[in-house]
Formats: sequence, C-alpha cells, structure tokens
Amino acid sequence: MPQDTPQTSFNRVMLKISGEALMGDLGFGLHPPTVERIAREVQSVHEMGVEICMVIGGGNIFRGLQGSAQGMERTTADYMGMLATVMNALAMQSALEGLGIHTRVISAITMNEVAEPYIRRRAVRHLEKKRVCIFAAGTGNPYFTTDTAATLRANEMSCEAIFKGTKVDGVYDKDPNKFDDAKRYDNVSYDDVLAKRLGVMDASAIALARDNNLPIIVFSLDEPGGFRGILAGEGTYTRVHG
Repeated sequence: MPQDTPQTSFNRVMLKISGEALMGDLGFGLHPPTVERIAREVQSVHEMGVEICMVIGGGNIFRGLQGSAQGMERTTADYMGMLATVMNALAMQSALEGLGIHTRVISAITMNEVAEPYIRRRAVRHLEKKRVCIFAAGTGNPYFTTDTAATLRANEMSCEAIFKGTKVDGVYDKDPNKFDDAKRYDNVSYDDVLAKRLGVMDASAIALARDNNLPIIVFSLDEPGGFRGILAGEGTYTRVHG
C-alpha cells in the first residue's frame, strides 16, 4: 500500500449506486466516461485495502415498476429489470478490469456464460482475495428492489456499512435541488427514515438494515474522491443508524 494512502476503519463495505448514475448526461443507457469515473472511485478505495462489494440498479435501461405501471405483468417487468442490472454490472466489471482490478460479476439468476451464480462462500473467498464482487440480478426474486438486494448481500457478506452513492451529499428533509431551505441530517435513525419517508432506500431495505444494525452512509457520488474521502473520515455525508 502506498505511503500516502489514508487509513480507514472499514475492512469490507457495500457500495450501492443507481443505474441512473451510469448515464452521465445521457437520458438513457450507459455513458462510458461516467462508468470509468466511478470505476476510478472504486479503484481509489480498493488501493486502501478495503474489500468492496457492489450492487448497481438497472433504471438507466429498464425499471420494472415503471413497466408494470404501463400495463406489463409485474413479475415479468421485474425480471427484465434484473437483466438490466446484469448489463450494468458487466459494464462496471469491464471498466474495473481495465484499471487492473480483478472483478467478479455474481448473478442471482443463473447465466453461466456471463456471470457466476451466487454462492455465498465463494463470494466471501473472492473478497478475501481482494477481488471486487458485483452482485447482479437483485435478489433473484420479483417485488424486491436493488436496495433490498444490496442490504441482503451486505449482511450475507458481513459488510460493516452500506455506502449509498447519490447525487446529493446526504439525506435531506426535502429535495435540496428544489427547496433552498432543505435541511441536511448528519445522523438520522432508521425509524426516522421510515416515519418521515426520507427516501434513502425503500422501506424493506431500511428495515433489514435496522434489524441487523447495519449502518447506511449516504454521500455524493458526483464529488470527485468522495468515496475514498469518507472512508478516510473526511467529507460530508449522512449516517443512518440505530
């Protein structure tokens, strides 16, 4: 590890980002320079010796709930959304391996030609070997979001926290892009997130994190070096905890 690498108290973390984060300025799909920028953020944390799990949403390609709202059968729409997350995971894997980081895409839906099936012990072993593990296809079940999948996998992998990368630097009581008087929380409880509908993650993900005392750290993914900085104890973020 380089001499100027900051120290962190985290050994293993989950990074959850939306599919929309990969769009950049596009209205749909993948923006390769944005994917590479996020991969470099992950690389900077990987160089700190932190073991990294990732879950990426699929909303830049297909969102199951929207498909259902437009008349598509919900289960089918959700499975299509899961396939979108696999596409995003493969794109991120390509970007990370282009930076020399060994990466595994692990899918909850069996597709042996492009991804490993999810086997918990094998995934843990990958992490121990300092490979980045990208968990794709959600939980493998309809009616569950990638937020819930991230919380589930974070618990299964014994992650110490979920880092939720967003477009703002924490959790606010209302949208800071629309309201100048929006208040940012430094710390907020799981119960307050649920009671006030703060929109950090969906309710089932928050409840699963609460029941397992897994903290959620919400930060801006658009801030260069933000992920690494927060792991080093710097920067602006909101911590969701008990």
